[in-house]
Amino acid sequence: MHCRRHGTKCTIALWMLIAVADVAVLAAAAGPLVVLLVVAGLVLGAGAFLGMRVLTRRDAVHNQPATRSMADAMGRRRA
Repeated sequence: MHCRRHGTKCTIALWMLIAVADVAVLAAAAGPLVVLLVVAGLVLGAGAFLGMRVLTRRDAVHNQPATRSMADAMGRRRA
C-alpha cells in the first residue's frame, strides 16, 4: 500500500491558505485604520531600505578608481 510522505506540497499549500485566512480575519478584527497604518509603515520601511541601498551602491561606484580599462574589466568578469 502506498502512503504519502509527511510535508508534501499539498499539505504546505493548505497550511499557507489557512495562514492567509488567519491574517484576513485578524485584519478584519483590527479595523481598516489599523490595517492602513500597518501597510503604510511597511511601504515606508521598504522605500527607506531601497533608498539606502541605491545610495550605498552609488557611493561604491563613485569610489572605484577610474584607471581600470574596459579590457581589464571584461577580462576579470570572464575569468
